[in-house]
Amino acid sequence: MNGAMQLLGVAKSYGEGAARRPVLEGLDLDIPAGRLTVIIGPSGCGKSTLVRLLAGFERPTRGSVTLDGRPVGGADRRRLVVFQESALFPWMNVADNVAYGPRARGVRPQGWRPQAAALLERVGLRAFAGRYPSQLSGGMQRRAELARALVNEPEVMILDEPFRGLDAMTRELMHAYYADLFEETRRTQCFVTTDIDEAVFLADRLVVMSHAPMRVREVIEVDLPRPRRAADVLASDRANDIKMRALTLLHEEAMRAFAGGSRAAGDFLAAYARRRAPAVPTPETRA
Repeated sequence: MNGAMQLLGVAKSYGEGAARRPVLEGLDLDIPAGRLTVIIGPSGCGKSTLVRLLAGFERPTRGSVTLDGRPVGGADRRRLVVFQESALFPWMNVADNVAYGPRARGVRPQGWRPQAAALLERVGLRAFAGRYPSQLSGGMQRRAELARALVNEPEVMILDEPFRGLDAMTRELMHAYYADLFEETRRTQCFVTTDIDEAVFLADRLVVMSHAPMRVREVIEVDLPRPRRAADVLASDRANDIKMRALTLLHEEAMRAFAGGSRAAGDFLAAYARRRAPAVPTPETRA
């Protein structure tokens, strides 16, 4: 199966001399083909930089990024990104947005039209094909963007907190919807998030990252059966053990970043302390 990505000894920094800021340092990471790898780490640790390296939008300062053993040299439709913010063209209707990739490559209509129609049906937007992005809900926009990526038949999909900003109910529905799409296609997925519940529900492999400069802290195999239902995962002792292990690691990394003066780490600690039972002590409660 194609779609295996690997990062070896990857470093990425910005600036020169005294202004140099290392974001990634000595990062080794495997993203196996046909599996859903979820990346989670403290806010500000460098996850979005990792997304840009995987997509080929940027190159590492040192080290290598490969797809099926071949160096990633730039953006390529074999690796497509779904971003945090909507990237739908507001002047195009849903059908035209979904078909944009193959049309821009000069593929004849008979080559993309049946697939685009099938994808609109699959994501539940066939009745909204003539609508514009501003006429869709947030969840519908996310589904349209998934369809726009899938019509290009990428080997790897890279998702950078794609459901951030959705209300809680829509977000839960999108988790189930996205998990079903993964089950159908089994394309390699790299899903970046800061939400531990989202991570445990979706992942085959959960990669916990350190604070910046980012490296892999631990890889946790999420051996929960598929297909998954939110209620089953919530009631699962194994899911809870995975969640607590990940939160312990994330808390340790956030404390290290906090000690170094990271404001993002302070925000992280405040948010994640509320998710643990018993509560995680914060610097304020230790004082």
